[in-house]
Amino acid sequence: MLQYIIKRLLLLPLLLFIFSVFAFIIIQAPPGDFVTAYIAELAASGSAMDQAQIDGLRRLYGLDQPMHIQYLKWMGRILTGDLGVSLDWRRPITELIGERLLLTVALGLFTFGFTWVMAIPIGILSATRQYSFFDYFFTVFNYVGVATPTFMTALVLMWLAFSHFGISVTGLFSPEYVDAPWSGGRVVDLLKHMWLPMVILGADGTARLARVMRANLLDELKKPYMEMARAKGLPEWRLVLKYPVRLAINPLVSTIGWYLPLLFSGSVIVATVMNLPTIGPMLLRALITQDMYLAGSIILIYCGLAIIGTLLSDILLAWLDPRIRMEES
Repeated sequence: MLQYIIKRLLLLPLLLFIFSVFAFIIIQAPPGDFVTAYIAELAASGSAMDQAQIDGLRRLYGLDQPMHIQYLKWMGRILTGDLGVSLDWRRPITELIGERLLLTVALGLFTFGFTWVMAIPIGILSATRQYSFFDYFFTVFNYVGVATPTFMTALVLMWLAFSHFGISVTGLFSPEYVDAPWSGGRVVDLLKHMWLPMVILGADGTARLARVMRANLLDELKKPYMEMARAKGLPEWRLVLKYPVRLAINPLVSTIGWYLPLLFSGSVIVATVMNLPTIGPMLLRALITQDMYLAGSIILIYCGLAIIGTLLSDILLAWLDPRIRMEES
C-alpha cells in the first residue's frame, strides 16, 4: 500500500508542471491582454489613453515580454509562495483568494456531504427495491435532477422565495452581517443561508451519483456470490451492505478526482446568479478582464485539487477493493 502511494506522489511535480503550462497557454489564448480589455473599458466610458501610456502599462505589468518569459517569472514567484498581484484588483492574489477561501470551502464541504448522504441511500434503495414505487420515484427525480440546469433551479427558487415569502435568498449573509466581524451570530446567519445553495449545487451531483450507485449495485446483486451468501442464511440487509455496496461504491469514489475542484469553485453560473462570495465568480471576472495572473493562479489551484482528488480516489479504491492492491503488487 505504501509503495502504491509513493508511486503516485512521485508523479505530482510532473503533473503540476504540465498543468501549469496548459493553464498559462489557456489564459493567454484570447486575443489581446489585460491592457487591451482596460482600454476597451475606458473607451466604453468615453475616456482614452495615448500610445505612450499604453506602452507604459504593458511595461509595468510585464506584458511587453515574450510569453515564455512571462511564464518563467510567474512560476518563479509561485515556487517562492507568491502568486503575484492581480492586474484588475491591484491587490495580492493570496489576499483575494484567502478572503473567499473559507466560505468556498464551507459551501463545498456542505455540498459534498449532502450529495453523498443523499445519493448512496437513494441508490441502494432503488436497487434493492427494483421496479417498486420508490425506484420509479427516484428514477424520475434523478432524470429531472440531471436534466435541469442548476442555474435554472436557482432562478426558480429565488423567484418563489421573493414572490411568495418576500425574502431574498441571494448571498450567504443577511445585509447586517455581510461586512461584520466573525461572531456566533454571523455563523448562525451563514448556516441559515447555506442550505439553499447547498441543495441547488448538490441536486445535480446527487442525481448523477444515485444513478451510478443503482446501476452498479444491481449488477452486483445478480452475481453468484450473492446467491451463495443467501444460501448460507445471511440476513439480506447485512449481506447487501457488507459485500455488494462496498464494490458498487467504487465508481463513486473514483469521481472524487473531478469532484474536488468543483467543491472549491462551485458552479460559477450559480454563484454569480446567487451573488455568492466564493472563488468561482472571481475566476469569471478574471477571465473577462484577462487578469492572467489571477485567472492562472485559480486554474492552477483547481488543477492541483484535481490531482490531489485523483490521488485520494486511488488510495480509497485500493483500501476498499483488495483486487487493486493485488494488481499493483
